[in-house]
Amino acid sequence: CLWTLTAILKETLKDALAPRAGVLKKLLAPLDAVLEGFYNAILLHHFDSHHYTSPYSEATNNLISFIDLLEALLASRIELELPLRCQRILFLKVSYVLNLISSSIPYVIKKKLILLLKKCVLYKSREDAKSGSLFLQTPSLCEDMLALSNAVLQVVSLTWLNQIPLSGKSSYFGSSEAAPGDDSQGGSDQTVLRALSLVVLKALEFKIHNSATEAEIK
Repeated sequence: CLWTLTAILKETLKDALAPRAGVLKKLLAPLDAVLEGFYNAILLHHFDSHHYTSPYSEATNNLISFIDLLEALLASRIELELPLRCQRILFLKVSYVLNLISSSIPYVIKKKLILLLKKCVLYKSREDAKSGSLFLQTPSLCEDMLALSNAVLQVVSLTWLNQIPLSGKSSYFGSSEAAPGDDSQGGSDQTVLRALSLVVLKALEFKIHNSATEAEIK
């Protein structure tokens, strides 16, 4: 079901002739509450269980399918003037994703989620993309980005970054040690390192631009 819905979303976005906004609304509006329920149930699940130890298990594949759907929902958001709740949930409840990244799930899923976060911080509505402004003009996106920024900065100010592996081996974000058998340059996944750094910098930038007081900025 997840795969089918994702495939329909992707095909709809590719179809230049279809009235995409109408099609997406018709498809997603009846599923809005269901998809939010899925998000809560799937991402709040206890992922430290033995079902997720292998990157090839059925449980892992189901989780990957759900992340693919979240990515398609993010991409489809640009078509609707007023995004649905299921297209905003990733921003509003990003703490579920942040907790999942620091859990003991397979590295392949952590990487996929980090790259999805990167897409979130770089996302712009059609109006914002046209205006070329550095500041977001769309109220719903502004609200969503602030929620995401607050959640990211909250975990970063704790020990979240130190718990994130930078490869499938044992080299960590806050570690000065290379993974066993690697030289000091070769132990880290540079794609993940760049994506994580960008997520933190963008969250910081957005928070600073939208802070009311100097104390908040500090």
